Amino acid sequence: MGRQRSKIRDVLEYLGVRLLEALFHIFDVRLNYRTVRLIADAGYFLNVKHRRIAVEHLRRSFPDWSPKRCQAVARQSMRSVLYTGLETLFTTRLIRPRTWRQHIRLHNMTETLRLLTERKSGLILMTGHFGNFEVVTYMMAVIGIPTYSIARTLDNPYLNEHLLGVRQRHGQVILDKQGATNEVPALLRRREAVCFVADQDAGRKGLFVDFFGRKASTYKSFGLLAMEHEVPIVIGYGRRLDLDYRFEVGIQRVIHPREWAGRDDPLQWITQEYTSALEQLVRTDPTQYWWSHRRWKHRPRGEEPSPDGVA
Repeated sequence: MGRQRSKIRDVLEYLGVRLLEALFHIFDVRLNYRTVRLIADAGYFLNVKHRRIAVEHLRRSFPDWSPKRCQAVARQSMRSVLYTGLETLFTTRLIRPRTWRQHIRLHNMTETLRLLTERKSGLILMTGHFGNFEVVTYMMAVIGIPTYSIARTLDNPYLNEHLLGVRQRHGQVILDKQGATNEVPALLRRREAVCFVADQDAGRKGLFVDFFGRKASTYKSFGLLAMEHEVPIVIGYGRRLDLDYRFEVGIQRVIHPREWAGRDDPLQWITQEYTSALEQLVRTDPTQYWWSHRRWKHRPRGEEPSPDGVA
């Protein structure tokens, strides 16, 4: 049983975030990006643990890079994390039915938009901790394509309710990760689109597939759902184009049921295929990936953990 949370502390945290949010809304987006960049750079130097993890992950993922380049990209990666938080505050203000085209350009979306509008089957939409993954589903709801997104409930109930209000303003539905096991199959049977952030460590019982040349524990559930319901898997992204709140929302890969039909181990193939698509996406701009995230935390059975504890 976890430690009981302090209601007073939760309220103070909520009020602090809302005050910070109000301050950001006083200034224009460009100035706020510069402010957040300074905060991120300070955090990069002060947060030794996450800086070390990010640099080491980059060193192992890009063995031909110099230490200086790994450090520079790790620093930019931390900026990207904080930029995503800032952008979430401005999403409801800037992404609207009449204005979204000023901030978003679409790339390689024709097939996916057809799948979403025809609704001949359910659809599994996947992305990773790359760029701004929040803006993708929000934009889709704004243009009239609501989706169901799976997310972990924040520990602070007041902040959680506030964030839900932001995310669900235009029709996107957020489902608690804890109860999603029972809800997602029913949604797919109803031919709905369900969204996941699919690059999280799945623990010792996950399926280990290659990600940047190393085995990474990956959830089996996405592939199992796709196989059971015979639905396509779409790997999408929201790449940040500049610091004027502009993004490219696009599709990296669509995996159709016919592609895994007849394979000896379809679950392994599906899991490796979407993980490889995410890797290809990250390689387009490594500065926008969250390298401090412990993607390689658990190791396959029989493999010794790394002595530095990073992988």
